Amino acid sequence: MKKTSQFLLLTVAFLCSTVIMAQSTLTGSVLETGSNIPLPGANIIEKGTTNGVTSDFDGNFTLKTQASSGEIVITFVGYSSKTVSFSGDTDLGNIFLESSQVGLDEIQIIASVAVDRKTPVAVSTVKAADIELKLGTQEFPEILKSTPGVYATKAGGGYGDGRINLRGFNSENVAVMINGIPVNDMENGRVYWSNWAGLGDVTSSMQVQRGLGASKLAVPSIGGTINIITKTTDVEAGGNVFTTIANDGYKKFGLTYSTGLLENGFAATVSAAKTEGDGYVDGTEFTGVSYFVNISKEINDAHKLSFSAFGSKQRHGQRQNRQLISTFRKSDRGRKFNADWGYKNGQVTHQEDNFYNKPQMSLNHYWNLNDNTSINTSAYASFGSGGGGGTAGDYKFGFDASTGQGEYRIGNFGPIDFDKIVDENIAAGANGAETYLRASRNDHNWYGVLSTLKTNLSDDLVLLTGLDYRNYTGIHFSEVTDLLGAQYALDDGNVNNPNAALQVGDKRDYYNDGKVGWLGAFGQLEYDINEKFNTFISLAASNTSYKRIDYFNYLDSDPLQETDNYNFFGYSAKGGANYRIDGNHNVFANLGYFEKAPGFDAVFLNFSNDNINADAPNQKISSFELGYGFRGEKLSANVNLYSTRWNDRTETASFQQPDGTRAAANILGVNAIHQGVELDFVYRANANLNITGMASLGDWRWDSNVTDVDILDEDQNVVETVDLFIKDLHVADAAQTTMALGVNYKFSPETRLIIDYNYYDNIYADFDPSDRGTEGAPPAWKMPAYGLFDIAMTHGFKFGSFDASLTARMNNVFDTEYISDAQDGSGSTADSALVYFGYGRTFSIGAKLNF
Repeated sequence: MKKTSQFLLLTVAFLCSTVIMAQSTLTGSVLETGSNIPLPGANIIEKGTTNGVTSDFDGNFTLKTQASSGEIVITFVGYSSKTVSFSGDTDLGNIFLESSQVGLDEIQIIASVAVDRKTPVAVSTVKAADIELKLGTQEFPEILKSTPGVYATKAGGGYGDGRINLRGFNSENVAVMINGIPVNDMENGRVYWSNWAGLGDVTSSMQVQRGLGASKLAVPSIGGTINIITKTTDVEAGGNVFTTIANDGYKKFGLTYSTGLLENGFAATVSAAKTEGDGYVDGTEFTGVSYFVNISKEINDAHKLSFSAFGSKQRHGQRQNRQLISTFRKSDRGRKFNADWGYKNGQVTHQEDNFYNKPQMSLNHYWNLNDNTSINTSAYASFGSGGGGGTAGDYKFGFDASTGQGEYRIGNFGPIDFDKIVDENIAAGANGAETYLRASRNDHNWYGVLSTLKTNLSDDLVLLTGLDYRNYTGIHFSEVTDLLGAQYALDDGNVNNPNAALQVGDKRDYYNDGKVGWLGAFGQLEYDINEKFNTFISLAASNTSYKRIDYFNYLDSDPLQETDNYNFFGYSAKGGANYRIDGNHNVFANLGYFEKAPGFDAVFLNFSNDNINADAPNQKISSFELGYGFRGEKLSANVNLYSTRWNDRTETASFQQPDGTRAAANILGVNAIHQGVELDFVYRANANLNITGMASLGDWRWDSNVTDVDILDEDQNVVETVDLFIKDLHVADAAQTTMALGVNYKFSPETRLIIDYNYYDNIYADFDPSDRGTEGAPPAWKMPAYGLFDIAMTHGFKFGSFDASLTARMNNVFDTEYISDAQDGSGSTADSALVYFGYGRTFSIGAKLNF
């Protein structure tokens, strides 16, 4: 018996030693092909087993295998998998994964995608998997709400009506680019997210570059740059069908299909989706159809062509008008209350709505001249058509704020009784409409070419240079959309056709074109030393030309109907450096100065062709930033300090006159300083648990008072000259303090849970400078701080031979009541502020089947 026990012990020891001897230790780094960007979270699995690890923040991994030789499989979402053989302990070095999308590398060059720990800018990136998990029924900009410096809201709450501020700057001063193509309105710089309501379905990644950013275009972004990279076409054939249901009748369904990369170098991907619902806010029913197509052709090793087109045709009701807090409290509908809709003949009719279709098309040519030089060119076009609804004639839609009673309201704080207006218009007969509905149209035709040359002058020195050409025509007019029972509507807005009797579809009130030309050139040198020190210097120059054609306020025979071109020269100079102290620590700094052309409205004062401010000064912006990054085995963290000075900001304002009419002013010499500190981190507690967080503390203030502001009436006469006392007042309309904490837990490779908390403080109501005409006036009303919890969970499973997934989301889990947007009122108090309440608790459940 003793000998038997000894034999068994020896056998077990031998087997254990054999297993131990059979193990191997593998190390390596997983990187993206072309850019050398680390891929943190890549899965490294020993083939034929469940034994595996994930890569760390720098893409590094260490895997102890169960066998002395074999194969490992490396996978990462959005990239083609790779199988690597091993035998014994091995350092596999850099393992490069190629994007599973054709042409994505070239698009990233055009779009100036920043590289972590190399490009010396503050940057945050959200990948497609997280966008799909978190988006749900949120507005597209809200995906970025846990990013430092970002304040994103749903504004009035209509479909696509969301807005975003970055470091206190609104969308007019944040460059938004889709595949490197700028989409800010050429006249006023704004971004209307309803034009891109389906963009979340086709986004591959979204990167926020705060401050100067890494953009090589002649795009003067003050707050930062939002880079949206759409999907191109998948290397492998396949597709998916998906559907989502949510609160308030939300329904969405769609499909995507890709041919894969064929042997002849051809590939195509198409995607389409339809979304509809009643809207969380009353009277915000919506429907939208989004579409996407990408066709690419690899002609040979040197040339590749890619064509893409995408857009979203949508229409939705709006909550355009803010209300007093007391109005929401008294209404039975609470925070869902909306005064801008009603019923006509039993059907929902919107006083305020929005409709738009803005397809964007681009043809990209990628040309590798040799191993060191390439030229990437994108020719694009966009044809926008649509606008926003409203009322014309006698205004009959008001109500008593204390009782909710209104002559044309159905009950207290109730919807509009359009049938009563219809009856009155019918009774008026030949006198025409007393009240009717109109739409303010903002159609446009936009063409452009972007071309970037990249050449390696040496192993360490890279030159990038290129051209940025744009030609834009904005077509602005008001049109009749519903006569509300009348035979016609009288309008005297057109001097070429006075006292016109208008029918539905006829133009009214105003009709003008705004023409904007843009020609820019840029150059950048990038210098890398020993993979530790990276520096760049960038110069750009641009000429902006403005012309205005007014078809209604000037006779066709009047030479003033069409103005001359007015040109404004702008330029920028920026530079930065990043130093990787060691494998864990890096520091960076950047600084820059640029002059930006004044806005279109600052040149053509009060929408006039005979009061032109041809010498409007450029807006002048200077900025600097310092940053520190840490990359450890478990912790990744960034700290950024920034300061941006904005001088001669273009500012136009509307002033209330004693007789109740409005007058306008073009305010020059408005200066502001935006400065702050930002922190963000990711802590990988173990292979399954990530904890994320951020804190952003801003101090954004107006820097000077403005004196001798001329207020002009409609005839361009000076009716008053005022001083504005705004020095040291807080810049409004965005949270200057934001914080976030998130938990990302993987129960298994197929099941993931995310919990996010976002906190907002130091938010000041937006205010009209005309309310600051007295020295010592109070600061704008400070809105209450608030915090929100969101939760999302996804689970993947096999559905027959197909891969499928279910995703559930809940936003504002605890149904917190909060004010997201406000307009300052008399005395700058809560009682006088006009506000939007944010959404309460919402949910969505989605399913996807891959084939």
